[in-house]
Amino acid sequence: MLSRVANSLYWMSRYIERADNVARILDVNLQLLLDFRRLDDEHLARHWTPIVQSTGDEEDFFERYDEANGRTVTEYFVFNRENANSIVSSIAQARENARMVRDQITIEMWEEINRIHLLVRSERAVEMWQSSPADFFHEIRASSCDLQGLIDSTIPRNEGWYFLQAGKYIERGDKTTRILDLRHETLPARGVPVLVNQTDALEWSAVLRSCSAWDAYRHLHGVDVGPRRVSELLLLSPEFPRSVRFCVGELDSVLRALSGVPQGRFWSDAEKRSGRLLSELQFSVIEDIFAAGLHEYLDDLQLQLNNIGESLFNIYIYHPFHEGFSDQQQQQQQQPRRQKQQQQLPLE
Repeated sequence: MLSRVANSLYWMSRYIERADNVARILDVNLQLLLDFRRLDDEHLARHWTPIVQSTGDEEDFFERYDEANGRTVTEYFVFNRENANSIVSSIAQARENARMVRDQITIEMWEEINRIHLLVRSERAVEMWQSSPADFFHEIRASSCDLQGLIDSTIPRNEGWYFLQAGKYIERGDKTTRILDLRHETLPARGVPVLVNQTDALEWSAVLRSCSAWDAYRHLHGVDVGPRRVSELLLLSPEFPRSVRFCVGELDSVLRALSGVPQGRFWSDAEKRSGRLLSELQFSVIEDIFAAGLHEYLDDLQLQLNNIGESLFNIYIYHPFHEGFSDQQQQQQQQPRRQKQQQQLPLE
């Protein structure tokens, strides 16, 4: 497989997953406001600012807007085409990458990507957004589910499918850590909080709903919601398909399928990193994570996932692109990172 084909399949999958996760976060946070009794400016800022911080876009956001509220944050992450993490930008980049590998995907996938791309750029999308944001976000999430189903049901299990899976699970694992980190300021720096008030319970329930984990959590723990159990499900569950452990396990399997290396060995730095991270997650307990600090642990997970993605890129995709590959495309195809500590993925 040509490296440019692998690169486009990988990023198409990541952008589909990114649009889905952004829609999840915004939808649940908008609905969560209905449960709050106090909605003054201070509480609204505390509610919306973590979303901007979690994507690493805080500096760019506050250059464009004076404050973080429902209108500015949703506008920035839905329709702002200059924001590489917005829904419109993510879908546009997914469609562009799909166009570059049109012969590698099925007609059903191409039609669905085109459909959602045309929708989000149309006046109908704005009208839908203004009349019912929940319906708009449902459309985005439903399209993502359709595309994931089409990938699984129409794409042969060859190298192309492995790169699609690698992109999906790196993006999903990363976004799960960022969703979980949205409420870290309500936690002590170290250790599990002893008491959880009603507002905290509502916010942690929103974290579960952002990951479509509410039903899975309720079957395990009932309706008693707290940060310890929520974090344990979203980080360490070997069975829940959006947990970090599950995503890393699938990613590790995909990397080994690409190289043909069995479990317990590694051929490349990517497999070494993924195998090491998977082992750490398999032998971790949530009490140790909270004792070290949940926020710091999530930051480290994001760094490790980015390192795996960088290693995968260096092994399979690192070749000079043709001149038509614009600087803007190179800049947009970068992992969102917190500005305080992280490097950009080299994508050229």
